Amino acid sequence: MKTRSATLPAVSAENGASLLTETYQLLLRTCESLRVEMVRPAGGTPPAADAAALATRPGLIDAAALATRPGLLDAAIDGEAARIQAEFGPAPRREVAASRLMHHYLWSVGLLTSGPWYLARRVPRIRPRDLRIDPATAELALVPGGFTCLPDDPAAGLQGVRVVAHEEALRAELRSAFADHVRPLLAAVAPALRRGPRALWGMAGDDLVSGVWYLGRMLGQEERSVRAAEALLPTGIPPFPAGADFRRLQGSSGRSHLTRTRAGCCLYYAIRTAPDSAAQPPQACATCPRVCDAERLRRLEAERETE
Repeated sequence: MKTRSATLPAVSAENGASLLTETYQLLLRTCESLRVEMVRPAGGTPPAADAAALATRPGLIDAAALATRPGLLDAAIDGEAARIQAEFGPAPRREVAASRLMHHYLWSVGLLTSGPWYLARRVPRIRPRDLRIDPATAELALVPGGFTCLPDDPAAGLQGVRVVAHEEALRAELRSAFADHVRPLLAAVAPALRRGPRALWGMAGDDLVSGVWYLGRMLGQEERSVRAAEALLPTGIPPFPAGADFRRLQGSSGRSHLTRTRAGCCLYYAIRTAPDSAAQPPQACATCPRVCDAERLRRLEAERETE
Protein backbone atom coordinates (compact mmCIF):
# COMPACT_ATOMS: atom_id res chain seq x y z
CA MET A 1 0.00 0.00 0.00
CA LYS A 2 1.33 3.43 -0.92
CA THR A 3 1.56 5.89 1.94
CA ARG A 4 2.01 9.63 1.96
CA SER A 5 3.49 12.11 4.37
CA ALA A 6 1.46 15.08 5.54
CA THR A 7 2.86 18.60 5.61
CA LEU A 8 0.49 21.05 7.23
CA PRO A 9 0.09 24.56 5.81
CA ALA A 10 1.43 27.53 7.70
CA VAL A 11 -1.08 29.86 9.32
CA SER A 12 -1.19 32.63 6.76
CA ALA A 13 -4.90 32.81 5.99
CA GLU A 14 -7.18 35.67 6.90
CA ASN A 15 -9.94 33.53 8.33
CA GLY A 16 -10.73 30.01 9.46
CA ALA A 17 -12.53 29.03 6.26
CA SER A 18 -9.52 29.83 4.08
CA LEU A 19 -7.18 27.96 6.40
CA LEU A 20 -9.52 24.97 6.50
CA THR A 21 -9.54 24.90 2.69
CA GLU A 22 -5.77 24.41 2.75
CA THR A 23 -6.10 21.52 5.20
CA TYR A 24 -8.77 19.95 3.02
CA GLN A 25 -6.48 20.15 0.00
CA LEU A 26 -3.91 18.17 1.97
CA LEU A 27 -6.59 15.65 2.97
CA LEU A 28 -7.69 15.17 -0.63
CA ARG A 29 -4.12 14.67 -1.81
CA THR A 30 -3.67 12.01 0.86
CA CYS A 31 -6.98 10.17 0.41
CA GLU A 32 -7.58 9.30 -3.23
CA SER A 33 -10.90 7.61 -2.43
CA LEU A 34 -12.32 10.87 -1.04
CA ARG A 35 -13.71 12.70 -4.07
CA VAL A 36 -14.95 16.14 -3.07
CA GLU A 37 -14.66 19.44 -4.92
CA MET A 38 -13.53 22.24 -2.63
CA VAL A 39 -15.31 25.51 -3.38
CA ARG A 40 -13.81 28.69 -2.02
CA PRO A 41 -16.07 30.63 0.36
CA ALA A 42 -17.42 33.96 -0.88
CA GLY A 43 -14.69 36.53 -0.57
CA GLY A 44 -11.96 33.87 -0.58
CA THR A 45 -8.84 33.84 -2.70
CA PRO A 46 -8.70 32.19 -6.17
CA PRO A 47 -10.02 29.94 -7.57
CA ALA A 48 -12.79 32.45 -8.08
CA ALA A 49 -15.69 30.02 -7.55
CA ASP A 50 -17.57 30.86 -4.36
CA ALA A 51 -20.64 29.81 -2.42
CA ALA A 52 -22.97 31.62 -4.81
CA ALA A 53 -21.55 29.67 -7.75
CA LEU A 54 -22.10 26.42 -5.88
CA ALA A 55 -25.68 27.34 -5.03
CA THR A 56 -26.56 28.02 -8.67
CA ARG A 57 -24.70 25.09 -10.22
CA PRO A 58 -27.27 22.83 -11.92
CA GLY A 59 -27.84 19.31 -10.66
CA LEU A 60 -26.36 19.67 -7.18
CA ILE A 61 -28.54 19.07 -4.11
CA ASP A 62 -27.54 20.37 -0.70
CA ALA A 63 -27.78 18.09 2.32
CA ALA A 64 -30.53 20.18 3.90
CA ALA A 65 -32.79 19.77 0.85
CA LEU A 66 -31.90 16.08 0.61
CA ALA A 67 -33.21 15.58 4.15
CA THR A 68 -36.40 17.64 3.80
CA ARG A 69 -37.60 17.01 0.23
CA PRO A 70 -38.45 13.33 -0.36
CA GLY A 71 -38.41 13.67 -4.13
CA LEU A 72 -34.78 14.81 -4.09
CA LEU A 73 -33.76 11.94 -1.81
CA ASP A 74 -35.56 9.52 -4.12
CA ALA A 75 -33.62 10.95 -7.07
CA ALA A 76 -30.33 10.43 -5.24
CA ILE A 77 -31.24 6.81 -4.42
CA ASP A 78 -32.30 6.28 -8.04
CA GLY A 79 -28.92 7.59 -9.14
CA GLU A 80 -27.13 5.10 -6.89
CA ALA A 81 -29.31 2.26 -8.19
CA ALA A 82 -28.44 3.24 -11.77
CA ARG A 83 -24.71 3.25 -11.00
CA ILE A 84 -24.90 -0.17 -9.37
CA GLN A 85 -26.87 -1.57 -12.30
CA ALA A 86 -24.41 -0.12 -14.82
CA GLU A 87 -21.48 -1.79 -13.05
CA PHE A 88 -22.95 -5.11 -11.97
CA GLY A 89 -25.95 -5.81 -14.21
CA PRO A 90 -29.15 -6.41 -12.22
CA ALA A 91 -31.00 -3.53 -10.58
CA PRO A 92 -30.45 -3.60 -6.80
CA ARG A 93 -33.22 -3.74 -4.24
CA ARG A 94 -34.27 -0.29 -3.05
CA GLU A 95 -32.83 -0.70 0.44
CA VAL A 96 -29.51 -1.86 -1.04
CA ALA A 97 -29.21 1.26 -3.21
CA ALA A 98 -30.19 3.48 -0.27
CA SER A 99 -27.66 1.77 1.99
CA ARG A 100 -24.83 2.11 -0.51
CA LEU A 101 -25.63 5.80 -1.05
CA MET A 102 -25.67 6.45 2.70
CA HIS A 103 -22.43 4.55 3.23
CA HIS A 104 -20.75 6.78 0.62
CA TYR A 105 -22.22 9.93 2.14
CA LEU A 106 -21.50 9.03 5.79
CA TRP A 107 -17.95 7.92 5.08
CA SER A 108 -17.25 11.10 3.10
CA VAL A 109 -18.74 13.43 5.72
CA GLY A 110 -17.01 11.48 8.47
CA LEU A 111 -13.64 11.96 6.79
CA LEU A 112 -14.35 15.60 5.95
CA THR A 113 -15.01 16.13 9.66
CA SER A 114 -12.36 13.86 11.19
CA GLY A 115 -9.59 14.45 8.63
CA PRO A 116 -8.76 18.01 9.73
CA TRP A 117 -8.99 16.81 13.35
CA TYR A 118 -6.48 14.03 12.74
CA LEU A 119 -4.14 16.16 10.63
CA ALA A 120 -4.29 19.48 12.48
CA ARG A 121 -6.51 19.11 15.58
CA ARG A 122 -9.20 21.26 13.94
CA VAL A 123 -12.84 20.18 13.82
CA PRO A 124 -15.00 21.74 11.09
CA ARG A 125 -18.71 22.36 11.43
CA ILE A 126 -20.15 21.42 8.03
CA ARG A 127 -23.52 23.06 7.57
CA PRO A 128 -25.93 20.94 5.50
CA ARG A 129 -26.43 23.80 3.06
CA ASP A 130 -22.67 23.93 2.38
CA LEU A 131 -22.31 20.31 1.25
CA ARG A 132 -23.92 19.30 -2.03
CA ILE A 133 -24.23 16.04 -3.92
CA ASP A 134 -24.82 15.29 -7.58
CA PRO A 135 -27.52 12.58 -7.64
CA ALA A 136 -26.35 11.33 -11.03
CA THR A 137 -22.73 10.74 -9.96
CA ALA A 138 -22.73 10.96 -6.12
CA GLU A 139 -19.85 13.44 -6.39
CA LEU A 140 -19.71 16.01 -3.60
CA ALA A 141 -18.89 19.72 -3.44
CA LEU A 142 -18.14 21.57 -0.21
CA VAL A 143 -17.86 25.20 0.82
CA PRO A 144 -15.56 25.12 3.89
CA GLY A 145 -16.54 27.18 6.91
CA GLY A 146 -15.07 27.70 10.35
CA PHE A 147 -13.68 25.17 12.80
CA THR A 148 -12.98 24.45 16.46
CA CYS A 149 -9.44 24.08 17.77
CA LEU A 150 -7.35 23.98 20.97
CA PRO A 151 -6.02 27.07 22.79
CA ASP A 152 -2.42 26.54 21.58
CA ASP A 153 -3.40 26.36 17.91
CA PRO A 154 -1.89 29.30 15.95
CA ALA A 155 -5.29 29.70 14.28
CA ALA A 156 -7.02 30.54 17.59
CA GLY A 157 -8.42 34.03 17.31
CA LEU A 158 -8.98 33.98 13.57
CA GLN A 159 -12.42 34.82 12.23
CA GLY A 160 -14.67 31.74 12.27
CA VAL A 161 -12.51 29.81 14.74
CA ARG A 162 -13.88 28.56 18.07
CA VAL A 163 -11.63 27.34 20.90
CA VAL A 164 -12.23 24.50 23.38
CA ALA A 165 -10.16 23.76 26.45
CA HIS A 166 -8.64 20.32 25.86
CA GLU A 167 -8.37 17.21 23.68
CA GLU A 168 -11.46 15.44 25.03
CA ALA A 169 -13.55 18.56 24.47
CA LEU A 170 -12.28 18.59 20.88
CA ARG A 171 -13.21 14.90 20.44
CA ALA A 172 -16.67 15.68 21.84
CA GLU A 173 -16.97 18.50 19.33
CA LEU A 174 -16.06 16.09 16.52
CA ARG A 175 -18.71 13.58 17.58
CA SER A 176 -21.26 16.37 17.89
CA ALA A 177 -20.39 18.04 14.58
CA PHE A 178 -20.68 14.77 12.67
CA ALA A 179 -23.88 13.69 14.42
CA ASP A 180 -25.57 17.07 13.96
CA HIS A 181 -24.82 17.04 10.23
CA VAL A 182 -26.07 13.52 9.50
CA ARG A 183 -29.02 13.34 11.92
CA PRO A 184 -31.69 14.88 9.61
CA LEU A 185 -30.61 12.74 6.66
CA LEU A 186 -30.60 9.53 8.70
CA ALA A 187 -34.17 10.24 9.78
CA ALA A 188 -35.22 10.97 6.20
CA VAL A 189 -33.63 7.87 4.68
CA ALA A 190 -34.77 5.42 7.39
CA PRO A 191 -37.93 4.27 5.54
CA ALA A 192 -35.95 3.49 2.37
CA LEU A 193 -33.25 1.71 4.36
CA ARG A 194 -35.82 -0.19 6.44
CA ARG A 195 -33.68 0.12 9.56
CA GLY A 196 -34.22 1.51 13.03
CA PRO A 197 -32.27 4.27 14.79
CA ARG A 198 -29.74 1.94 16.43
CA ALA A 199 -28.75 0.36 13.11
CA LEU A 200 -28.59 3.75 11.39
CA TRP A 201 -26.37 5.29 14.06
CA GLY A 202 -24.28 2.12 14.10
CA MET A 203 -23.64 2.66 10.40
CA ALA A 204 -22.74 6.30 11.02
CA GLY A 205 -20.30 5.42 13.81
CA ASP A 206 -18.73 2.72 11.65
CA ASP A 207 -18.05 5.18 8.85
CA LEU A 208 -16.67 7.79 11.23
CA VAL A 209 -14.20 5.27 12.65
CA SER A 210 -13.29 3.75 9.29
CA GLY A 211 -12.47 7.18 7.86
CA VAL A 212 -9.89 7.84 10.59
CA TRP A 213 -8.47 4.34 10.11
CA TYR A 214 -8.23 4.80 6.33
CA LEU A 215 -6.47 8.16 6.64
CA GLY A 216 -3.93 6.66 9.01
CA ARG A 217 -3.19 3.80 6.62
CA MET A 218 -2.70 6.23 3.74
CA LEU A 219 -0.13 8.09 5.86
CA GLY A 220 1.63 4.93 7.04
CA GLN A 221 0.28 5.61 10.55
CA GLU A 222 -2.16 2.77 11.10
CA GLU A 223 -1.31 2.25 14.78
CA ARG A 224 -1.62 5.96 15.51
CA SER A 225 -4.93 6.25 13.66
CA VAL A 226 -6.36 3.26 15.53
CA ARG A 227 -5.41 4.87 18.85
CA ALA A 228 -7.07 8.10 17.68
CA ALA A 229 -10.26 6.27 16.64
CA GLU A 230 -10.39 4.43 19.97
CA ALA A 231 -10.02 7.72 21.84
CA LEU A 232 -12.79 9.22 19.71
CA LEU A 233 -15.19 6.32 20.34
CA PRO A 234 -13.81 4.32 23.29
CA THR A 235 -17.25 2.80 23.78
CA GLY A 236 -20.79 3.52 22.69
CA ILE A 237 -21.38 7.26 23.21
CA PRO A 238 -24.90 8.43 22.25
CA PRO A 239 -26.04 8.59 19.58
CA PHE A 240 -23.39 6.09 18.48
CA PRO A 241 -24.24 2.62 19.87
CA ALA A 242 -20.74 1.10 19.74
CA GLY A 243 -17.11 2.02 20.18
CA ALA A 244 -14.24 1.59 17.74
CA ASP A 245 -13.52 -1.86 19.22
CA PHE A 246 -10.33 -2.73 17.35
CA ARG A 247 -8.70 -6.06 18.02
CA ARG A 248 -5.82 -8.12 16.64
CA LEU A 249 -5.78 -11.38 14.73
CA GLN A 250 -2.65 -13.50 14.86
CA GLY A 251 -1.41 -14.64 11.46
CA SER A 252 0.35 -17.87 10.57
CA SER A 253 3.73 -16.12 10.32
CA GLY A 254 3.35 -14.58 13.77
CA ARG A 255 2.36 -11.18 12.42
CA SER A 256 -0.74 -9.62 13.96
CA HIS A 257 -3.39 -7.78 11.96
CA LEU A 258 -5.76 -5.06 13.15
CA THR A 259 -9.46 -5.53 12.56
CA ARG A 260 -12.81 -4.56 14.01
CA THR A 261 -16.39 -5.70 13.60
CA ARG A 262 -18.80 -3.12 12.27
CA ALA A 263 -21.92 -2.37 14.27
CA GLY A 264 -23.95 -2.50 11.05
CA CYS A 265 -23.86 -3.68 7.47
CA CYS A 266 -23.64 -1.55 4.31
CA LEU A 267 -25.29 -4.34 2.21
CA TYR A 268 -22.47 -4.46 -0.35
CA TYR A 269 -22.72 -8.25 -0.28
CA ALA A 270 -26.39 -7.99 -1.39
CA ILE A 271 -25.50 -6.52 -4.80
CA ARG A 272 -26.09 -9.16 -7.48
CA THR A 273 -23.87 -9.70 -10.51
CA ALA A 274 -25.23 -10.56 -13.95
CA PRO A 275 -23.89 -13.81 -15.47
CA ASP A 276 -22.29 -11.88 -18.33
CA SER A 277 -20.88 -9.08 -16.15
CA ALA A 278 -17.12 -8.48 -16.05
CA ALA A 279 -17.42 -7.19 -12.48
CA GLN A 280 -16.23 -9.36 -9.62
CA PRO A 281 -19.12 -10.74 -7.55
CA PRO A 282 -19.41 -8.61 -4.39
CA GLN A 283 -18.53 -10.20 -1.08
CA ALA A 284 -19.15 -8.98 2.44
CA CYS A 285 -16.65 -6.37 3.66
CA ALA A 286 -13.75 -7.65 5.76
CA THR A 287 -15.13 -5.90 8.86
CA CYS A 288 -18.73 -7.02 8.30
CA PRO A 289 -20.42 -8.91 11.17
CA ARG A 290 -21.14 -11.66 8.62
CA VAL A 291 -17.42 -12.42 8.13
CA CYS A 292 -15.73 -14.80 10.58
CA ASP A 293 -12.22 -14.20 11.88
CA ALA A 294 -10.75 -17.06 9.86
CA GLU A 295 -11.96 -15.45 6.62
CA ARG A 296 -10.77 -12.03 7.76
CA LEU A 297 -7.33 -13.41 8.46
CA ARG A 298 -7.19 -15.12 5.07
CA ARG A 299 -7.97 -11.83 3.31
CA LEU A 300 -5.58 -9.77 5.43
CA GLU A 301 -2.67 -12.13 4.80
CA ALA A 302 -3.47 -12.17 1.08
CA GLU A 303 -3.34 -8.36 1.06
CA ARG A 304 0.05 -8.37 2.76
CA GLU A 305 1.43 -10.75 0.14
CA THR A 306 0.51 -8.33 -2.66
CA GLU A 307 2.05 -5.24 -1.04
